[in-house]
Amino acid sequence: MSRSNEPTTPTGTESTFREYILGVRITERTSPDGDDVYRFEAPQHREIEFTDPDLAELYVDVYFDVNGFEEAGTGERGVPPAIIQAGRDTLVAYLLTQPHTDVYWLASFYGEKPEKIRRYVSRVRKRAARIREGAQQRGIE
Repeated sequence: MSRSNEPTTPTGTESTFREYILGVRITERTSPDGDDVYRFEAPQHREIEFTDPDLAELYVDVYFDVNGFEEAGTGERGVPPAIIQAGRDTLVAYLLTQPHTDVYWLASFYGEKPEKIRRYVSRVRKRAARIREGAQQRGIE
């Protein structure tokens, strides 16, 4: 997995990969080396790029799970306070979107089995989906 906090200059065509409520979306484009790149975009949030669309979508789920957050000012390896306060499952999901982190590393770090890490992530995804569905039912776009 690759994640970059510095968006690169787009080449070729950029398109919307997924669109969410409140101006949140993931765009897709091809990098100069021919790889697909997925960029997370949200109002008042710096753009972040991923090479794995699943991790970009997980980042969106974490974003909705904590009602938005901003990484600016947290440093290279810092975690936004909103994520820390949200609980272990949200923190695990956020850490999974970070460079050089995978389910097995997190399982080792927390002293858990990989299945438990996957359950944490699943909870975050389900909560985020319910949040988005509830907002749409209230007419929030």
